[in-house]
Amino acid sequence: MTDHRFESVAEVREGLRKVDYLSDEGIAGIVYLADRLQKPILVEGPAGTGKTQLAKSVAEMIGARLIRLQCYEGLDEAKALYEWNYKKQLLRIQASGGGGDSWDQVEDDLFTDDFLLERPLLEAIRAEDPVVLLIDEVDRVEVETEALLLEILSDYQVSIPELGTITARQIPLVFLTSNATRELSEALKRRCLYLYVDYPDLEREREIVLTKVPGITEALADQVARIVRSIRQLELKKAPSVSETLDWARTLMLLGVEKVDEKVATDTANILLKYHSDIAKATREFAKDGGQTAAKSMLG
Repeated sequence: MTDHRFESVAEVREGLRKVDYLSDEGIAGIVYLADRLQKPILVEGPAGTGKTQLAKSVAEMIGARLIRLQCYEGLDEAKALYEWNYKKQLLRIQASGGGGDSWDQVEDDLFTDDFLLERPLLEAIRAEDPVVLLIDEVDRVEVETEALLLEILSDYQVSIPELGTITARQIPLVFLTSNATRELSEALKRRCLYLYVDYPDLEREREIVLTKVPGITEALADQVARIVRSIRQLELKKAPSVSETLDWARTLMLLGVEKVDEKVATDTANILLKYHSDIAKATREFAKDGGQTAAKSMLG
């Protein structure tokens, strides 16, 4: 199948850093073990904490092709695994009408690669080049659809009635992401290594801002990280994600802001927060009198 991709956890962490994904020891360790144990990684955590980006960054790091299956309610085998090209099959049947081909010959032709439409799961299994398979937002599919993944994640093979069992030519690195909108089945969880990606701590988020926002000063990056951290401590409908932190930092740069004050924070709060009630709650914190609140302290 495939040789080991990484020699150590430190190599994974350094490799991710080179493609601008700042991981901690836990994230790097799970990626290393997934490669060694040839097991998928189930990545859970709040939206916008870098779950999908982890798979993309690993693919970039190892020079592999990323194959993505975006999950949604109603996803079925035809969209996830494969389907037959019925229009092309019909043309083949019509073309055989005057050609003297027997039905057995026609039937044998109909179920070959020429008529097979590969979807992401089958494409990853049959790939000869290195691939990373991303099964994104797996919690969006129905429970029944999870069964479609079990054979692939257990044995890295799929069964197609007309063609038989197709075994992977190599073991892909597989990432399944979930926002935990519903509980996944025990059978699916057993087949995976588990990784929870939470909001980064203050120092790592500051480093992410410095890495991802060219030209930003250390002082502004530090202020951005502190303000976002303080906002996340409020009771919000949706806390700011890391991607929204970066959007806010880029916004401040475009506006030529060197230091965030109460007015700047209030005027740009809609970049960080997407619910009116959350924006109102945050701006009240920014505007509190006395300068002794956490919000005032971080803005000061």
